[in-house]
Amino acid sequence: MPEEPCIFCRIARGDIPCAKIYEDDAVLAFLDLAPVHPGHALVIPKVHYANLLEFPSELAPAVFSALKKVGAAVMEATGASAFNVMQNNGLAAGQTVFHIHWHIIPRFDGDGLAMWPQGGYATPADMQDMAARVISHLKK
Repeated sequence: MPEEPCIFCRIARGDIPCAKIYEDDAVLAFLDLAPVHPGHALVIPKVHYANLLEFPSELAPAVFSALKKVGAAVMEATGASAFNVMQNNGLAAGQTVFHIHWHIIPRFDGDGLAMWPQGGYATPADMQDMAARVISHLKK
């Protein structure tokens, strides 16, 4: 059960107003209060799940349908040439509201928004070792 007051649960219930841009039975989308660019939107399931590990796979089609619809609409409304879909899981990953949500961030050529730096593996064997370690932890 979520710790109350979960701000996104309160928004989904209508207790807190938002700039709602999309809603269906399972999903709500609204504009972010602190946007990277105007049009930056959040897509949430109406039911509380803290992160992707709690989120039921059965809801994925509803969320992905909303992401496509909202992403296309944000691009058209803002004149963006692209958009990012971002989702953070846990504090170390930058999650600050612990109700799963996806960011739709409109992007523009030359907007200066940098992504994370990329690294590498010291050797191909190191990469294969990491693959084997991850595989050993996969739950069927």
